[in-house]
Amino acid sequence: MAHDGSTLEQAFQAIAIDDEGRACKDIPGSACNDQPRNFFTHVGSLSLSKLADGLIDPKLVLSWLMTSLGTPAYLIGLLVPVRESGALLPQLFTAGTIREMPLRKYAWAAGAGVQGLAALGLFASAMLLKGELAGWAMLGCLAVLALARSVCSVSYKDVLGKTVAKSRRGTATGLASSVSAAFVIVFAVMLITDWLPRMELVLGALALAGILWIISAFLFLMLEEKKGATEGGGSQSALFRQHYRVLKNDRQLRTFILARACLTATALAPPFMISAASAGGQSAFEGLGFLVLASSGAALVSSTVWGRLADRSSRKVLFYAGGAGAAALAATSISAGLGFLEFVWVLPALLLVLMVAYQGVRLGRSTHLVDMADEDTRAIYTAVSNTIIGIVLIAGSLFGVIASLVGEMPVLAVMAALCAIGAFFAWRLEEVQAGKM
Repeated sequence: MAHDGSTLEQAFQAIAIDDEGRACKDIPGSACNDQPRNFFTHVGSLSLSKLADGLIDPKLVLSWLMTSLGTPAYLIGLLVPVRESGALLPQLFTAGTIREMPLRKYAWAAGAGVQGLAALGLFASAMLLKGELAGWAMLGCLAVLALARSVCSVSYKDVLGKTVAKSRRGTATGLASSVSAAFVIVFAVMLITDWLPRMELVLGALALAGILWIISAFLFLMLEEKKGATEGGGSQSALFRQHYRVLKNDRQLRTFILARACLTATALAPPFMISAASAGGQSAFEGLGFLVLASSGAALVSSTVWGRLADRSSRKVLFYAGGAGAAALAATSISAGLGFLEFVWVLPALLLVLMVAYQGVRLGRSTHLVDMADEDTRAIYTAVSNTIIGIVLIAGSLFGVIASLVGEMPVLAVMAALCAIGAFFAWRLEEVQAGKM
């Protein structure tokens, strides 16, 4: 056992300790000895969860599956709004209950377990149903999955903040993203090569995703988490007033939310990119494997780099990611106008750049929020920002209406402008990784 502990410590030193050697920054001293084990537990459970996410990607995989099952287009169009807003909007109301839990790893584990069951429900719906009925059943399962994800989102940042030091959090989440992306790439290659019938492969991916979430839940319970503050629970009306006061009085939080709201364009854009390519002559889903490969490849090549940079300056990560997103979306809009999207490689290449930016936004905003807050405000900051972003994502459904009226090219141009504005707000944020520049 001592040898195992020494090996784990050596691996942690190699991966997570830089030349300055600060391994226990901003966590309780009693948690320092548990940090190597906790670091790899986070990487393991988060890798499984992110892999499951990639296998059921609503923007690509579920859209293709529902199309193949004959589901009406109006139901397919609800996939991304249900998935994204359902994971964010409930957090204002769940944060208080989670706040009353001294050990919040149980909340994350429960949320992951429910996501696993919901993914198995998606598998059963696709196996047994067709057409509109399949669409409604799958949307119901996706809504349950999104609600469970909201519990994970609120609790995860708080657990991460208590168990991994400030200068190691981006590395942990970035490494998990890269590990999961490598396996999603295998899935994409299998889709491209037609090694198995595509329908069987996608259905198998849904079942595997359910199993992976359940395993990640049990693994997360192995964390050595110290009890944290439980103040902040109470009635929903009192919590709402408290959250409003936090938003009103904290200028940096408002700036962070403005930056994050503008940068949601990186999440909303892919369906419009696919639609623009379809209008240019490509079949939207003939290249499913190539699109999944581009998305997962971006996570593989960029997540660890973004994570390490976020440990030094999450503000700069958001700024660079906003610039990259603006460039990718502007190039897509121009390519749509010039007819370049009819070439089979152009859309995956542009999607690759956008997904690199998207990974930067995800890692940058997650690390910035955790490091900007302290143990007493982390859950509140997370709930407030995520709830507001959930509303923004619902409002983002208006882009679909605009695209139906004027086409995808202007919508992509507007999204490019939003990314540039988001980069501007990110630059105005304060550095929260003190001493790591």
